[in-house]
Amino acid sequence: MPDTVRRVHYFSIQVSDKPGEVFRVLSTLVSAGINLLACTGHPRGRRAQIDVVPDDADKFRIAVTKAGLAFTPEKTGFLIQGKDRPGALAENLGKLAVAGVNVTAVDALTAGQGRWGAIVWVEPEDVGKAARLFGAKAKPGSSQR
Repeated sequence: MPDTVRRVHYFSIQVSDKPGEVFRVLSTLVSAGINLLACTGHPRGRRAQIDVVPDDADKFRIAVTKAGLAFTPEKTGFLIQGKDRPGALAENLGKLAVAGVNVTAVDALTAGQGRWGAIVWVEPEDVGKAARLFGAKAKPGSSQR
């Protein structure tokens, strides 16, 4: 079975680089009933940045506005999921490489039970091209702007 690739919206927030900050943000999202498809974090100067991919971007926007969380406007990335195998990530990224599309960031991991997944970011001007190369689909029922 081939990997599935879909366009997803992701949002970022910067927080203090101290214990409990990621938990504070995530617990606020949990309280609002937000399901995340992916979450990643990294240092950003003296702060920390959290990037999240919500299952429902519209519901997410409403929840973070209501909670007063200062997430950046949405950007588009790609969620790849499939059967785990040697070279799965390289195979997918190769589609972009041969077409000259630069990957600005990627996180990948095994999902257990023989599955793997990745979130891939490209420059905004390359989103359409990357979507065509991946054969990416919009998630049914979500707004893809």
